[in-house]
Amino acid sequence: MLIGVPKEIKNHEYRVGLTPSGVRELVAKGHQILVQTQAGLTIGFADEDYLQAGAAIVSNALEVFERSEMIVKVKELQTAESRLLHPGQILFAYLHLAPDPEQTKFLLESNAIAIAYETVSDDKGGLPLLAPMSEVAGRMAIQAGAHALEKAQGGRGVLLGGVPGVAPARVVVLGAGVVGLNAARMARGAGADVTILDKSLSRLKEIDLLFGGQIKTLMSNSSNIESCLREADLLIGAVLVPGASAPKLVTRAMLKGMKTGAVLVDVAIDQGGCFETSRPTTHQDPIYQVDGIMHYCVSNMPGGVALTSTQALTNATLPYIFELADKGWRQALLDNVHLRNGLNICRGKVTHPAVAKDLSYSYVDPLDALKANS
Repeated sequence: MLIGVPKEIKNHEYRVGLTPSGVRELVAKGHQILVQTQAGLTIGFADEDYLQAGAAIVSNALEVFERSEMIVKVKELQTAESRLLHPGQILFAYLHLAPDPEQTKFLLESNAIAIAYETVSDDKGGLPLLAPMSEVAGRMAIQAGAHALEKAQGGRGVLLGGVPGVAPARVVVLGAGVVGLNAARMARGAGADVTILDKSLSRLKEIDLLFGGQIKTLMSNSSNIESCLREADLLIGAVLVPGASAPKLVTRAMLKGMKTGAVLVDVAIDQGGCFETSRPTTHQDPIYQVDGIMHYCVSNMPGGVALTSTQALTNATLPYIFELADKGWRQALLDNVHLRNGLNICRGKVTHPAVAKDLSYSYVDPLDALKANS
């Protein structure tokens, strides 16, 4: 299969869809790879590295899209890229369609096959292609939140771990999934007073055992959230409903109960955010203030540590890229139900139930879509 890797053009997005080592593996199996020039240059992957791995280098995104059977990206299509897809082409990337009606419309009109990293599943009920970036984002959330808490950034002027004789910051994490667990671990490691909330009692028991009670656990409900907000210096939003828009757990009215200069980090912003006052920001301009509360809502947080993120992402996506390239998209999706769960758009049909529900489209079962296009 001819696989294309365009350069990412989202604001301050330095990741790339494949590392040179990933390219080498695919080429060894007989696949052809087109990489847009300088696609990985900012993180140390020069064109020469891709050439030595067996890729061909092309000068622009238009050529990558025109020639490739499958496009492997990191982030969702930007406006300038949306019209480049052609019928029957495979797009394999993070899509986050539920809060993005414009991109969804473009994908439906393209008649392409759009497979979203974030809804590919596994035998354990996990999301294996979302997990590595969730690990990164959870850890980065504490770094970003600690920086935003500094007085020069508009924060309260609180040090996460405190010092002898001075209490540490209080960090509250909403959601105990991969993001939440990694955020809680980082915050506790920095010496903060950490509380994590989740709706799953079994998950809270796991965390209590894992950390020996060093992290407080609470059942997630309105009363507990409101109580925690009053004490929080740093609040991490880490909730996820796979494929769907994130639930709004914190309203604007609830901000009035928080300390002036407290910080919210919304890691769920890719799925629309879990705070009512959240709006996507960029690494270039990451923080804004609402009612005295600092908001950090960067929609591509792992792009800030792009080398680590790219390596982790390729490790996770490469087996699925092999399946699609070796078998063709239809057979690969028929054979692997977990990869099939990643199918969000198939030749003008919405094939993920959460996307269809949130954007008011008719839902078509992926198997029915595959049979219709056999």
